Amino acid sequence: MRFAELLARAAALSVLAAGVAGCATLDELKDKVLPGANASAPASPSAVASAPVAARQSALAVNETPLSPAAQRAFDDAVRDQRAGKVVDAERGYRALAQSNPELGGPHANLGVMLRAAGKLSESATELEQAVKLSPAQPVYLNQLGITYRQLGQFDKARNAYERSLAANADYAAATLNLGILNDLYLGDAKRAAELYERYLALSPGDAAVTKWVAELKNRKPAQVAATRKEKS
Repeated sequence: MRFAELLARAAALSVLAAGVAGCATLDELKDKVLPGANASAPASPSAVASAPVAARQSALAVNETPLSPAAQRAFDDAVRDQRAGKVVDAERGYRALAQSNPELGGPHANLGVMLRAAGKLSESATELEQAVKLSPAQPVYLNQLGITYRQLGQFDKARNAYERSLAANADYAAATLNLGILNDLYLGDAKRAAELYERYLALSPGDAAVTKWVAELKNRKPAQVAATRKEKS
């Protein structure tokens, strides 16, 4: 497989999370492809993993703790600023909310996503770790933490985060795909990767790119390395 196609798959690993303000169910958190991605061309796992995240990234927070009206307004304002690309205002809003409402994981999770988009991976990990600490069974936060760990090259931590995400929600397609890509490209476990891709296709049927990856895995020689996979947020 050519290097360019491998890069295409890594880009699939950086898919945007759907914007959700306030309380939400997991069903409302739809996976979205990065703006500007070529929808007609199957992205490779490596392209997914290395694609830059758009600056105007959507908020992903799921606040499981009921908010006061004032806190809800503050959260909504920060989400609105984040979606509008006003990252400085959004960061200020999330940090203020995290300070005034230390029990909430959502502001930390959104900060983590914003910081990752800005290339501040260590800070992103810190915020997402705090979000997970506050909401340890929230699969969305764990999936996001796995993406940041993967970008930091901390593959064992990424695997653990994805596996914890799936332990919280076995039907979470994004974490299933991301764990498959991690096994495929970074951990060298083609058998496990194929199992996860098949599971992902059962959860999200009709994904032509992942169907292609499965076929490639079945025909791949031991020395071949695929680099065209793309993560989902």
